Amino acid sequence: MNLPAGTPGFRTGFVAIVGRPNVGKSTLMNRLIGQKISIVSRKAQTTRHRVSGILTNGKAQFIFVDTPGFQTGHRNALNRAMNRSVIHTLNDVDVVLFVVDCVRFSDADRAVRKLMPEGLPVIVVLNKIDRLSDKSRLLPLISQLQAEGNFAEFVPICAESGQGLDALLDTTEKYLPAAAPVFGTDDVTDRSERFLAAEFLREKVFRQLGEELPYGIAVEIEKFEQVGDLRHIHAAIIVDKDNHKGIVIGEKGSRLKRIGSDARRELETLFGGKVFLEVWVKVKSGWADDERAVKSLGYE
Repeated sequence: MNLPAGTPGFRTGFVAIVGRPNVGKSTLMNRLIGQKISIVSRKAQTTRHRVSGILTNGKAQFIFVDTPGFQTGHRNALNRAMNRSVIHTLNDVDVVLFVVDCVRFSDADRAVRKLMPEGLPVIVVLNKIDRLSDKSRLLPLISQLQAEGNFAEFVPICAESGQGLDALLDTTEKYLPAAAPVFGTDDVTDRSERFLAAEFLREKVFRQLGEELPYGIAVEIEKFEQVGDLRHIHAAIIVDKDNHKGIVIGEKGSRLKRIGSDARRELETLFGGKVFLEVWVKVKSGWADDERAVKSLGYE
């Protein structure tokens, strides 16, 4: 039954999507929302910020919060900021979607589990079930997880294809409080176009550089103006060392040109209008281990 937003019986709540790095959190968020909000790549630490995606249907408004993968290795200022983001999110939501790989539950997963406050409903999302030809292989993992902690539900899905997401939404809805919507019914994110421009450009850097990707890379939007339907965006790709600058630029500027061109096309699709994007590379030595520099680049 569909309910007008805000009527008795309508539910609204904040839903954290958490898990170790590279388990499919951002892909899940984008599938749930129905469009790309969180950037994705095969590289660890692609998601560095909390990003909210909003889905409103006839019965509820889900405010999904995609979080960085909890970092157990590197311990610099950037990693500390990312871990704080995960912890703060978990203290400010109604339910948690704990995304794990359907094949294994690791020590990295356990580290994330330990962060979750007592009494908070945690739904285990068993992702990547397309890898299992025999779905009965999920049963030993579910038994193991039941022994690991007090989880509310277990829902198998494939975020890549969308399999199981209707069941996941139905299950999650039960744990949302009765409340009027926080956002408009057509809203899909609480993030600004400026933020999304920086994120989509950073994704293209990650994808173009692949294994060459230097660790200390970020994107800073230095100018964002809209005149009519045309958006003028001036962005700096931040690198940690002088010799990383050449890696990003590439031979005769070819790599930087591809990064900018790919980002511009995707931003035009996202914004529904023309984009003029100018991109250059800037060196900020040691920025990823400098608390002030990390904060100035928008990391909490």
